[in-house]
Amino acid sequence: MENDALIAFKEVQKENWSLFAPLEAVTTICAASLVRFSRIKPGDKVLDVACGTGVVAITAAKIGAKASGIDLCPALVNRAQENTAIANVTVDVQEGDVESLPFPDHSFDAVLSQFGHMFAPRPQVAIQEMLRVLKPGGIIAFSTWPPHLCVGKMFGLVSKFSPPPEGVSPPPLWGEPHFVRQQLADAVEDLAFAQDFMLFPALSLGHYQQSIETGPIYEFIQNLKKEPARLEQFRKELQTLVSPYYVDNHLHQHYLMSRARKK
Repeated sequence: MENDALIAFKEVQKENWSLFAPLEAVTTICAASLVRFSRIKPGDKVLDVACGTGVVAITAAKIGAKASGIDLCPALVNRAQENTAIANVTVDVQEGDVESLPFPDHSFDAVLSQFGHMFAPRPQVAIQEMLRVLKPGGIIAFSTWPPHLCVGKMFGLVSKFSPPPEGVSPPPLWGEPHFVRQQLADAVEDLAFAQDFMLFPALSLGHYQQSIETGPIYEFIQNLKKEPARLEQFRKELQTLVSPYYVDNHLHQHYLMSRARKK
């Protein structure tokens, strides 16, 4: 991407993700799963990349890790700081970009990301930065949405109605083990995968639709409102897409966890 286009894209990301906070509760159990999968120990220096509202960093801090979090979106950084105070733990949370992490080489024992780094437009830039700040022998681990399952399919649907700028990598690629292997390449060893799932409570498909339309895809929906027929078609296709995953007042949303040790 050209530099101006890259800057503009990230400004849109900041705006879109500023509305995520109301959905944070559904990610807290997943955060515990990722921290456990990462084998973090008390005293480990841990970085939560694209930390959102801080659920992973705070979970790590609760077991005694020296946790830090970084996110592109100022509103989410503020929310993460509030959550840190409520949880009564110490987490250094700051604004920053996964494609340019403000830390020296080899600063952390573990670098994690929950549904976060996958939204960086340039995968190799993001992963190289994550590996750069990780100590040799340290753990890199992340949770991502596979493209063939519920949330990954939804990203595909949004892209169908609003294609991303040229040069932006589709986030659900990170949910494919072969793509993860390609990105990490020979910089790591002991690469392992696990699948888990998130339960997203929703009284009906309409309630689920409302939850996400007032969250990260809010601006996308506002733009579609200028074309009512396309908005109606999007909503129809969305309900068709998610209905197989909806049962007993929740959506079953599978995700992939990846873990490796830096050489």
